[in-house]
Amino acid sequence: MTVWIIFLCAIAIFLALDLGVFNKNPHVISSKEASQWTVLWVTLSFLFSGVLYLLYKHEYIANPTNLTPYQASLKYITGYLIELSLSADNIFVIAIIFSSFKIPQKFQHRVLFWGILGAIFFRGLMIFLGVALINKFDWITYVFGAFLIFTALKMLFTNEEEEFDPKDSKVYKLIGKIFPIKHEIHGQKFFIREHGINYVTPLFIALIVIELMDVLFAVDSVPAILAITADPFIVFSSNIFAILGLRSMYFFLANMLEKFSYIEYSLIAILTFVGVKMLLVHHFKFPEWASLGFIAVALTAGVLVSLKKQDK
Repeated sequence: MTVWIIFLCAIAIFLALDLGVFNKNPHVISSKEASQWTVLWVTLSFLFSGVLYLLYKHEYIANPTNLTPYQASLKYITGYLIELSLSADNIFVIAIIFSSFKIPQKFQHRVLFWGILGAIFFRGLMIFLGVALINKFDWITYVFGAFLIFTALKMLFTNEEEEFDPKDSKVYKLIGKIFPIKHEIHGQKFFIREHGINYVTPLFIALIVIELMDVLFAVDSVPAILAITADPFIVFSSNIFAILGLRSMYFFLANMLEKFSYIEYSLIAILTFVGVKMLLVHHFKFPEWASLGFIAVALTAGVLVSLKKQDK
């Protein structure tokens, strides 16, 4: 429990520094700044695998699945790469939401900051429930595996995604029934009060929609990493590092995603692989290096094919 407390406190301290020091004043996140933060988070995420190795080697944390230090580190890296790769679609949706609500770039960081807090809570809740279900019901792995394969097939055979317009969503209409909506941006405020009436601003609506979209994406990503391991700390920490890195990656990749159109097929391959792995978990166990290698090859192939098509 001590390790959990230290980990959560470290995340809380960084987020407080992030909003209160590094981004105290709203500003447009440049590609250079975003790339620096992306490199920092990816570096920290991989270095944390070394921390995990030491934690499991010296038995500073509970080890319910009896992992060796090497296995713990490798499962964490595999899970982190899965979560990071599945975030690609999430970045695209976030870009659409900001565009739809006309959120200025200098205020987008604040929305994503509060979105991260909500994502940490909901991911933690879903991971807790998922691990509990797997530990209590062995057959739930078949359900998760079948769901992941179904999701992959749905992505494969859907030729064109329906254009997503947040303003047509039920969430937007529901918020409008509860709070009066101000359609103008009022700085970085989520709420304003005029003539005795409380209004919500486009920033607040964008935050709620992003939060709900993250929950929907987590429905895919959490079962995917549970196919790698049911160790709650590894699942949670890999999710958190992927979420924290997602924000800087958004500012770095939002305008570049269309160039990597074949990444979609990489995600389909990854979801199918982890789905099959989950279906076979009680009959055959894939080596850790095989899972990590497949994910790395799938992502690399998607990027290379996309770049090659761009050159033609």
